[in-house]
Amino acid sequence: MAEVFRQRVLPEWIDYNGHLSEAYYVLVFGFATDALMERVGLGAGYREATGNSLYTVEAHVRYLREVPPGAELEVSTVVVEAGAKKVRLCHEMRLDGIVRATEEVMALHVDQEQGRSTPFPAEVAERLAGLAGPAPDYAGRGIG
Repeated sequence: MAEVFRQRVLPEWIDYNGHLSEAYYVLVFGFATDALMERVGLGAGYREATGNSLYTVEAHVRYLREVPPGAELEVSTVVVEAGAKKVRLCHEMRLDGIVRATEEVMALHVDQEQGRSTPFPAEVAERLAGLAGPAPDYAGRGIG
């Protein structure tokens, strides 16, 4: 089941070509990851209480179409794989129903004090599994 995050493009995110600068696509995708973290119980309160967090260790972004100033973006997120200590997400950024960009993310659940991965709590693992869906056709592709 896909989660949906919404974000308006801010004026300062527009580049010299008159559309969303590449770094801000990633920022919006990061906000969508944060929203998912809140949804499954990995939000700020969890981080403060446990010292554990989700760390992105790999990401692949595809810039498919321009995003104009002031756009109201929708980012749908699906969990395509959830292991004991890792999760793989796929984000799709849409405007007017058209996919403008995608991002595939591999993230690890990390104990920040130990500096290494640690298993998700059982309830978080269950929530992630409940959001699982099929991998889109672009998942797992390399550049080339």
